[in-house]
Amino acid sequence: MSAAVDRPRAMAVAIAGQLAVGGALLVGVTLLSFVLMVHFGPDASFGLVGKNPTAETIDQLREQLGQNRNFWLRYGEYLRELMTLDLGYSDSTGERVASMLARSVPVTLALITPGLVLGNLLAIALALLAAWHRGGWIDRLITGFSVVGMSLSVVIVIIVCQLLFGVVLGWFPVRGWNVQDLGSYVHHVSVPTLATVFVSLGYNTRVFRAVVVEELGRDYVRTARAYGASPVRILFRHVLRNALIPIATRILFSLPLVVVSGSLLLETQFGIPGVGRLTFDAIASGDQPVLKAVVGLSAVLFVLVQVTADLAYRWIDPRLALR
Repeated sequence: MSAAVDRPRAMAVAIAGQLAVGGALLVGVTLLSFVLMVHFGPDASFGLVGKNPTAETIDQLREQLGQNRNFWLRYGEYLRELMTLDLGYSDSTGERVASMLARSVPVTLALITPGLVLGNLLAIALALLAAWHRGGWIDRLITGFSVVGMSLSVVIVIIVCQLLFGVVLGWFPVRGWNVQDLGSYVHHVSVPTLATVFVSLGYNTRVFRAVVVEELGRDYVRTARAYGASPVRILFRHVLRNALIPIATRILFSLPLVVVSGSLLLETQFGIPGVGRLTFDAIASGDQPVLKAVVGLSAVLFVLVQVTADLAYRWIDPRLALR
């Protein structure tokens, strides 16, 4: 009874603690990104004043841009922009950065979600199969496939998929994003999804297999086998449930990386107008407002993932809620 009473209280304390840690981490990450990108970043005033500017002209322009204000005032303004999503205007196009992100974020989510979901589900299934047949030909085949997936460059995988399914077979488009309905969406997302699944399987299968192999050596597995439990029951009812914490860690902490760097590679190679393509264009043109927004919001996403991961651990394993 006392444990049942203490658990909600422990969860409340854990949530409060994680929010405090997350807030401190968010301040640290955003401060670091602000220092590197804004305070020590390129001075936009020199690109706007033309050739042979005088010192007075540069000072006047810096005054208009707010670049000569106090460091902490500028950092506070940066935090306000992130919290209110009032991210200013693009230096390249003059469009509101918030509008550019609102248009590109749904495209990125639609692009990476199928590959992320299918890649992790297939990796878990292959890891369970390989671990159960550890040392056998099935295990060696899956492990070999994983090594191949880890060894190949993401760009090489994307190019091969484009050549095979787009050029040679002609089944799917290899450039553009002309999505009007479900059929056109499947038509355009198939090749990026195949490339994402192939790459993610290489890394995730090996990690998940190691976790499952460790769980299969526990006493409760030997007990279940002694009582005649079926492999499906042992793997899905017992092993997978106890292995969810490291698996969830791998999945959750890969989200910011997949959203930013993964979408950047996919969208630049396939010509898809998502966040990755937006970031690539901003880097190429030196569009600081867009880069500030992407880096800052990516930092916020990372902190939210960390807080969510810790709370998910406590939900998966109730024993952690009492610590």
